[in-house]
Amino acid sequence: MAAPVAEGAAASAAVALRAVLARAGRAAERSGRAAEAARVVAVGKTKPVSMLRQLYDAGHRCFGENYVQEIVTKAPQLPEDIRWHFIGHLQSNKVKPLLAAVPNLDMVEGVDNEKVANHLDRAVNSLGREPLKVLVQVNTSGEESKSGIDPSRCVELAKHVKLACPHLIFSGLMTIGMKDYSSTPENFKALVACKLEVCKALEIPTEQFELSMGMSGDFEQAIEMGSTNVRIGSTIFGPREYPKKKQK
Repeated sequence: MAAPVAEGAAASAAVALRAVLARAGRAAERSGRAAEAARVVAVGKTKPVSMLRQLYDAGHRCFGENYVQEIVTKAPQLPEDIRWHFIGHLQSNKVKPLLAAVPNLDMVEGVDNEKVANHLDRAVNSLGREPLKVLVQVNTSGEESKSGIDPSRCVELAKHVKLACPHLIFSGLMTIGMKDYSSTPENFKALVACKLEVCKALEIPTEQFELSMGMSGDFEQAIEMGSTNVRIGSTIFGPREYPKKKQK
């Protein structure tokens, strides 16, 4: 009896994805850019491979995960032309397992210190991979619970990635947002300000610079304010389903 339910959920995810893509396109046009200017990363956290496969079959190729264990489990079960994004804080000891298990990892959204940047750089080299795109994660909300570098230090970390990590491609900045995973215009403005500062310091053309900001609750506003990459989970897949935590 469970299969039809899962099939129905997957089909509705494909419908929801089409609606999100249309909304993202209109938001980009409102910002004076082409409709396809903002990439939609479908974030399948806690969702089964069958749902991701349905979106793949509908033509989508960009998927994201927040946990190493989930991405290394799901990626081998799905086609190799998917462009995977790892989103959020990455622990140094998880770098090599992640890169080894996901050869089609396209981007790490969440380099928040030099140590993890160095680990990524060495792992890409030792595995003989093509250079890996990375975004520096900035803590724009100032919350201690959030990962990310302080905005005042984003130039310093960006410079390290660009100049000291030859096997990484510094591609831009990302922010997670507030506790409820939605952001205020101030968070977006803070990231845009960081972008201008980094572009000036490293002499990077602003049109070649990625800004990953915006999630299910605020992605249209984020795109209007310059986001090139939005990370959408629950609006496509429905509410996340967390198993009850076992007692340690």
